Amino acid sequence: MNLILLLYFEFFKIGAFAVGGGLATIPFLEELIDKYHWITHEDLINIIAIAESTPGAVGVNAATFMGYQTAGIFGGILAVLGLITPSIIIIVIVAQIFHKFKTNAYVQAAFYGIRPVAAGIIGAAGISVAIIAFGLKGVFLGNPIEPIYATLFKVLLGVVFFYLIEKFKKHAVVYIILGALVGIFIL
Repeated sequence: MNLILLLYFEFFKIGAFAVGGGLATIPFLEELIDKYHWITHEDLINIIAIAESTPGAVGVNAATFMGYQTAGIFGGILAVLGLITPSIIIIVIVAQIFHKFKTNAYVQAAFYGIRPVAAGIIGAAGISVAIIAFGLKGVFLGNPIEPIYATLFKVLLGVVFFYLIEKFKKHAVVYIILGALVGIFIL
Protein backbone atom coordinates (compact mmCIF):
# COMPACT_ATOMS: atom_id res chain seq x y z
CA MET A 1 0.00 0.00 0.00
CA ASN A 2 1.18 3.53 -0.74
CA LEU A 3 2.88 5.06 2.33
CA ILE A 4 0.63 8.15 2.26
CA LEU A 5 -2.52 6.01 2.19
CA LEU A 6 -1.10 3.79 4.91
CA LEU A 7 -0.54 6.85 7.13
CA TYR A 8 -4.09 8.03 6.50
CA PHE A 9 -5.71 4.66 7.24
CA GLU A 10 -3.58 3.89 10.31
CA PHE A 11 -4.44 7.27 11.82
CA PHE A 12 -8.07 6.83 10.73
CA LYS A 13 -8.15 3.64 12.84
CA ILE A 14 -6.64 5.52 15.79
CA GLY A 15 -9.20 8.29 15.41
CA ALA A 16 -12.01 5.75 15.27
CA PHE A 17 -11.02 3.73 18.34
CA ALA A 18 -9.19 6.12 20.70
CA VAL A 19 -12.13 6.94 22.96
CA GLY A 20 -11.33 9.48 25.67
CA GLY A 21 -9.38 12.28 24.05
CA GLY A 22 -5.83 12.92 22.96
CA LEU A 23 -4.11 10.91 25.69
CA ALA A 24 -6.18 7.86 24.74
CA THR A 25 -4.29 7.81 21.42
CA ILE A 26 -0.99 6.98 23.14
CA PRO A 27 -1.39 3.16 23.26
CA PHE A 28 -2.37 3.18 19.58
CA LEU A 29 0.62 5.38 18.72
CA GLU A 30 2.88 2.96 20.62
CA GLU A 31 1.45 0.13 18.53
CA LEU A 32 2.28 2.05 15.35
CA ILE A 33 5.82 2.60 16.59
CA ASP A 34 6.23 -1.13 17.23
CA LYS A 35 4.70 -2.06 13.88
CA TYR A 36 6.27 0.50 11.51
CA HIS A 37 9.13 2.15 13.46
CA TRP A 38 8.20 5.58 12.07
CA ILE A 39 9.53 7.16 15.29
CA THR A 40 10.96 5.80 18.56
CA HIS A 41 9.20 5.43 21.91
CA GLU A 42 11.45 8.16 23.27
CA ASP A 43 10.33 10.44 20.42
CA LEU A 44 6.74 9.79 21.48
CA ILE A 45 7.48 10.77 25.08
CA ASN A 46 9.06 13.99 23.81
CA ILE A 47 6.04 14.64 21.58
CA ILE A 48 3.73 14.17 24.57
CA ALA A 49 5.79 16.58 26.67
CA ILE A 50 5.73 19.20 23.92
CA ALA A 51 2.07 18.57 23.08
CA GLU A 52 1.02 19.04 26.70
CA SER A 53 2.74 22.42 26.83
CA THR A 54 1.52 23.72 23.46
CA PRO A 55 -1.95 24.34 22.06
CA GLY A 56 -3.59 21.39 20.39
CA ALA A 57 -4.41 17.79 21.16
CA VAL A 58 -1.73 15.21 21.89
CA GLY A 59 -3.07 12.93 19.17
CA VAL A 60 -3.11 15.65 16.54
CA ASN A 61 0.40 16.81 17.43
CA ALA A 62 1.69 13.24 17.39
CA ALA A 63 -0.03 12.52 14.07
CA THR A 64 1.52 15.65 12.60
CA PHE A 65 4.99 14.69 13.80
CA MET A 66 4.79 11.02 12.80
CA GLY A 67 3.30 11.86 9.41
CA TYR A 68 5.93 14.52 8.77
CA GLN A 69 8.79 12.23 9.87
CA THR A 70 7.47 9.49 7.60
CA ALA A 71 6.39 11.33 4.45
CA GLY A 72 7.08 15.05 4.81
CA ILE A 73 4.50 17.83 4.98
CA PHE A 74 1.92 15.91 2.95
CA GLY A 75 2.34 12.93 5.29
CA GLY A 76 1.75 15.17 8.32
CA ILE A 77 -1.39 16.63 6.77
CA LEU A 78 -2.82 13.24 5.79
CA ALA A 79 -2.03 11.69 9.18
CA VAL A 80 -3.97 14.50 10.89
CA LEU A 81 -6.84 14.21 8.41
CA GLY A 82 -6.93 10.46 9.03
CA LEU A 83 -7.05 11.04 12.78
CA ILE A 84 -9.88 13.60 12.71
CA THR A 85 -12.06 12.11 9.94
CA PRO A 86 -13.74 9.50 12.19
CA SER A 87 -14.57 12.17 14.77
CA ILE A 88 -16.15 14.37 12.14
CA ILE A 89 -18.21 11.48 10.77
CA ILE A 90 -19.26 10.34 14.24
CA ILE A 91 -20.17 13.84 15.43
CA VAL A 92 -22.31 14.51 12.37
CA ILE A 93 -24.16 11.21 12.80
CA VAL A 94 -24.50 11.46 16.58
CA ALA A 95 -25.69 15.06 16.42
CA GLN A 96 -28.48 13.95 14.12
CA ILE A 97 -29.73 11.13 16.34
CA PHE A 98 -28.51 11.80 19.89
CA HIS A 99 -31.11 14.38 20.74
CA LYS A 100 -33.85 11.84 19.97
CA PHE A 101 -32.30 9.05 22.04
CA LYS A 102 -30.44 10.75 24.91
CA THR A 103 -32.97 9.47 27.46
CA ASN A 104 -32.93 5.94 26.03
CA ALA A 105 -31.79 3.41 28.63
CA TYR A 106 -29.51 1.59 26.15
CA VAL A 107 -27.75 4.81 25.14
CA GLN A 108 -27.22 5.76 28.79
CA ALA A 109 -25.97 2.24 29.56
CA ALA A 110 -23.53 2.38 26.64
CA PHE A 111 -22.03 5.64 27.93
CA TYR A 112 -21.93 4.17 31.43
CA GLY A 113 -19.75 1.36 30.07
CA ILE A 114 -17.58 3.50 27.78
CA ARG A 115 -16.44 5.98 30.46
CA PRO A 116 -14.47 3.48 32.62
CA VAL A 117 -12.93 1.91 29.51
CA ALA A 118 -11.70 5.34 28.40
CA ALA A 119 -10.27 5.93 31.89
CA GLY A 120 -8.49 2.55 31.75
CA ILE A 121 -6.98 3.30 28.34
CA ILE A 122 -5.71 6.67 29.57
CA GLY A 123 -4.36 5.03 32.76
CA ALA A 124 -2.47 2.40 30.75
CA ALA A 125 -1.00 5.14 28.58
CA GLY A 126 0.06 7.02 31.71
CA ILE A 127 1.84 3.94 33.02
CA SER A 128 3.66 3.49 29.70
CA VAL A 129 4.77 7.12 29.77
CA ALA A 130 5.86 6.82 33.42
CA ILE A 131 7.94 3.71 32.74
CA ILE A 132 9.96 5.54 30.08
CA ALA A 133 10.00 8.94 31.83
CA PHE A 134 11.25 7.49 35.13
CA GLY A 135 13.84 5.32 33.37
CA LEU A 136 12.17 2.08 34.42
CA LYS A 137 11.95 0.44 30.98
CA GLY A 138 15.25 -1.41 31.38
CA VAL A 139 14.58 -2.15 35.06
CA PHE A 140 11.53 -4.26 34.20
CA LEU A 141 13.56 -6.15 31.62
CA GLY A 142 16.36 -6.90 34.10
CA ASN A 143 18.74 -4.53 32.33
CA PRO A 144 18.95 -1.22 34.21
CA ILE A 145 19.71 1.66 31.87
CA GLU A 146 20.75 4.10 34.59
CA PRO A 147 21.85 3.99 38.23
CA ILE A 148 19.07 3.17 40.69
CA TYR A 149 19.54 6.46 42.58
CA ALA A 150 18.76 8.41 39.39
CA THR A 151 15.62 6.36 38.82
CA LEU A 152 14.53 6.80 42.45
CA PHE A 153 15.16 10.55 42.22
CA LYS A 154 12.96 10.80 39.13
CA VAL A 155 10.18 8.81 40.80
CA LEU A 156 10.44 11.07 43.87
CA LEU A 157 10.38 14.11 41.59
CA GLY A 158 7.21 12.78 39.95
CA VAL A 159 5.57 12.31 43.36
CA VAL A 160 6.60 15.81 44.48
CA PHE A 161 5.21 17.39 41.32
CA PHE A 162 1.99 15.39 41.66
CA TYR A 163 1.65 16.78 45.20
CA LEU A 164 2.39 20.35 44.06
CA ILE A 165 -0.13 20.11 41.23
CA GLU A 166 -2.84 18.78 43.54
CA LYS A 167 -2.11 21.28 46.33
CA PHE A 168 -1.56 24.54 44.42
CA LYS A 169 -3.56 23.99 41.20
CA LYS A 170 -1.35 26.30 39.10
CA HIS A 171 -1.31 26.29 35.31
CA ALA A 172 0.44 23.25 33.78
CA VAL A 173 3.05 25.50 32.15
CA VAL A 174 4.33 26.49 35.62
CA TYR A 175 5.08 22.85 36.45
CA ILE A 176 6.57 22.16 33.03
CA ILE A 177 8.97 25.10 33.46
CA LEU A 178 9.85 23.97 37.00
CA GLY A 179 10.45 20.43 35.76
CA ALA A 180 12.68 21.70 32.96
CA LEU A 181 14.67 23.79 35.44
CA VAL A 182 15.11 20.81 37.77
CA GLY A 183 16.26 18.74 34.80
CA ILE A 184 18.74 21.39 33.71
CA PHE A 185 20.22 22.22 37.11
CA ILE A 186 19.95 18.97 39.07
CA LEU A 187 19.78 15.97 36.77
